[in-house]
Amino acid sequence: MQEYLLEFEQVYYTYSGAQQSALNGLALKIPSSKKCALIGQNGCGKTTLFLLANGLYKPDSGIVRWRGEPLNYNRNYLGKLKQKVGLVFQDPEQQLVASTVEEDISYGLCNLGLPVSEIQQRVEQALVEFELTALAERPVHHLSLGQKKRVSIADVMVLEPELLVLDEPTAYLDVKHTRNLIATLKKIHQDGTTLVMATHDLDLVYRWADWVFVMDKGRLMVEGKPQDVFNQRTLLEELELGVPLIYEMLFDGLSAEEE
Repeated sequence: MQEYLLEFEQVYYTYSGAQQSALNGLALKIPSSKKCALIGQNGCGKTTLFLLANGLYKPDSGIVRWRGEPLNYNRNYLGKLKQKVGLVFQDPEQQLVASTVEEDISYGLCNLGLPVSEIQQRVEQALVEFELTALAERPVHHLSLGQKKRVSIADVMVLEPELLVLDEPTAYLDVKHTRNLIATLKKIHQDGTTLVMATHDLDLVYRWADWVFVMDKGRLMVEGKPQDVFNQRTLLEELELGVPLIYEMLFDGLSAEEE
């Protein structure tokens, strides 16, 4: 039986002063142990979903559940939830808070009040795992974008979350840094962390994801295995999403045969 980490039940959310709701009765369940991709046009509600996922935002109505239990929005509960649900923003500048790489990775651990010896051990482990040891003393503002992305993921993973949520993690990265990032995510998943990635890169979704969610106007439109989702070409075209290149080539080939 499939276990679900995070569940959204008829969730509505509207930003202050906005004409339209960002989420409109969203019903979505994130399966445990999967690599999930979330796709949709800009404004479909992906980022809002992520901000609700670890309690940064509270829904106007509906319920968000973690492991079957509704979220509690008191400070103590949310502090613990943020350890379990790690959120990596599209722009790493929004996440980096300290002056050096080592200090930045230790920041969240210090807020937990852990023993100094445990903080040091976890930081050293994260520096090794994310290939940041040589940059430990480097000022954060001297890093490349790819390096900043690695640090922002290390910041979250050092807290040992059960679910890692990434908003457009490959945005602005070149091919080399994208490949390195995907290798890092593969290792994180192998170590037991469930992943959810919002991305516009449909070819990446097809190659990488176990499960795909398609959103539009704050609702879940369809979900399933990548091949099953991308087989629904008509729906995806109506949503102006298109399909991965491999499907374009297959479809063009079939069209040519029919002619």
